[in-house]
Amino acid sequence: MDNQKKNGIGLGVILGEPTGASVKYWLSNNSAFDIGAAWSLADRNEALHMHTDFLWHSWFRNEQNLAFYYGAGARVIFADDAEAGIRVPVGLTYVFESIPFDLFLEAVPILDFAPETKLAGNGGVGLRYYF
Repeated sequence: MDNQKKNGIGLGVILGEPTGASVKYWLSNNSAFDIGAAWSLADRNEALHMHTDFLWHSWFRNEQNLAFYYGAGARVIFADDAEAGIRVPVGLTYVFESIPFDLFLEAVPILDFAPETKLAGNGGVGLRYYF
């Protein structure tokens, strides 16, 4: 993974639950922030979902452009009954060597704490372009 990608800003899309825009900002070779703004269509009428996570990456030795990542963050769903919770994303990311893109797949258990305590989940696949 070259310096442009590990220290850059990526902007792209995530498809799944929710579906929308994804931004990733690398702090170092092993850590990054991600932000999402998307529409959640599950069990509600078109609710805006926003999240932010801090992510740690563990790069595979035999495939240097592939990393397992995990993290912690928060989410808010803006709907008639707004929700807030804690996210624990886990996933895989592949950073292409010769083009400024990454591809990712993630699953995210969520503990909502407002307006009530309950378990939820998100997941998706995405692609980002790095500046």
